[in-house]
Amino acid sequence: MSLDDDEDDAKRVTPSHERWARLRFSIVGRLLEAPPARGRLEAALEELAKQHWRHPTKSGLTTFAFSTIEHWYYAARKARDPIGVLRRKRRSDSGGHPSMGASLRRALLLQYASHPSWSYQLHFDNLRALVEADGTVGPLPSYPTLRRFMKDNGMFRKRRRRGKHKPGLERAEVRLESREVRSWESEYVNALWHYDFHEGSLPVLTPRGVWEKPQLLGIVDDYSRVAPHLQWYLSETAENLVHGLIQGFQKRGLPRGVLSDNGGAMIAGETTQGLERLGIVQDTTLPYSPYQNGKQESFWGQVEGRLLPMLEGVRDLTLEQLNHATQAWVEMEYHRKLHDEVGQSPLQRFLEGRSVGRNSPDGLSLRQAFAVQERRRQRKSDGTVSIEGVRFEIPSRFRHTERPVVRYASWDLTHVWLVDGQTGAVVARIYPLDKHRNADGQRRSLEPVYGVEVPRAPEQSGPAPLLAKLMADYAETGLPPAYIPKTNPDEYDEDKED
Repeated sequence: MSLDDDEDDAKRVTPSHERWARLRFSIVGRLLEAPPARGRLEAALEELAKQHWRHPTKSGLTTFAFSTIEHWYYAARKARDPIGVLRRKRRSDSGGHPSMGASLRRALLLQYASHPSWSYQLHFDNLRALVEADGTVGPLPSYPTLRRFMKDNGMFRKRRRRGKHKPGLERAEVRLESREVRSWESEYVNALWHYDFHEGSLPVLTPRGVWEKPQLLGIVDDYSRVAPHLQWYLSETAENLVHGLIQGFQKRGLPRGVLSDNGGAMIAGETTQGLERLGIVQDTTLPYSPYQNGKQESFWGQVEGRLLPMLEGVRDLTLEQLNHATQAWVEMEYHRKLHDEVGQSPLQRFLEGRSVGRNSPDGLSLRQAFAVQERRRQRKSDGTVSIEGVRFEIPSRFRHTERPVVRYASWDLTHVWLVDGQTGAVVARIYPLDKHRNADGQRRSLEPVYGVEVPRAPEQSGPAPLLAKLMADYAETGLPPAYIPKTNPDEYDEDKED
């Protein structure tokens, strides 16, 4: 880079009024540093007026009159802040936009409130038509003046709103306009994880011979920016989310909290109940507010800017190749490269930071955690319950339970568990009803309920204890039985003959 390029960059950074003040001070500063002898001031000023100086805002050289330099000299000599007094004075109406009348301002504010997605030029053209139709609104200033007025008052162009009549979207826009947006960060490793799905820009060739855009599940630790797990899938489902979360837990441990959007996979019963059983606080961003998960959005930029461009030369990219390349990139480059915001590599920050994470349970415990827990009515005729249209057999020792509690994942009915409704502990694994196997006629003996074996009923020898007591009490009253016995007519005739 040349010296002129350095000067051009300095001009772009330093305001023009500051450059003018520095130039003026550099001219008269010599006289302040070494004051001329008595009677020599006029000659010194004339000498400075003959010299050429580099213009502070334009290219080329310029000169200044004797009286101008004399004014600068006396102003700087008497001031406590010489550079400050040599700055260009601010106009009294600066920032007030006097050319924008009250009626025009009101019309512009109403127009912007109704159409915040319009460009500055479109606002100007519509105001011009309004002024031509109604002379009381004008006069109309120039386009730069109008544009400067809108910028100074925060009337920036906004994205065109979609779903105009959605109440959630309207509430999100009001909240964004009335609340501050601030960057934040957790204090500890594994205190908070972000996760989300991102549709990649490169399609993959599936075994069905179809090109599809894959979905990347990305999990990022808030403090260290480490990615506990990245994996591409063909769809954004709760099954794929749980599949990736379990791998992240087993590689980096259990976090204390997670943050995601309100996607269907994030709020599915398997996901929410699983995080609750693992003691992980789940938070979701507000609807239509993706900026609240900014770290995740920033991570997608690195995926699209570095990882995927390096795969553009692979013509028949498959999902397996994409996942293999992703693991190599995240472990060998992203985790080891200096992160500009934190000043360390994510892996170094993860290892050196204070962690509040916990060790991950085994795979079976994680699988049992990410499942829906519901009550089902047991059919007493055959001891089965219905789950997702499939009947499952309840072990006979639980045949007394009218509404057993089951736990299962809707995408995998090969593993369904019977759990204790009060403690949530898994007590047995249940299996689907196999009618063909049951047709062999062989049946297992009933197991005792709660481990207590009920003895076989003894032979009846008299009335029950309660009835025997009632009959004895009735006899003690001395009253005859309150009924008239009916004799057999045949027996009556035989007694008469005798």
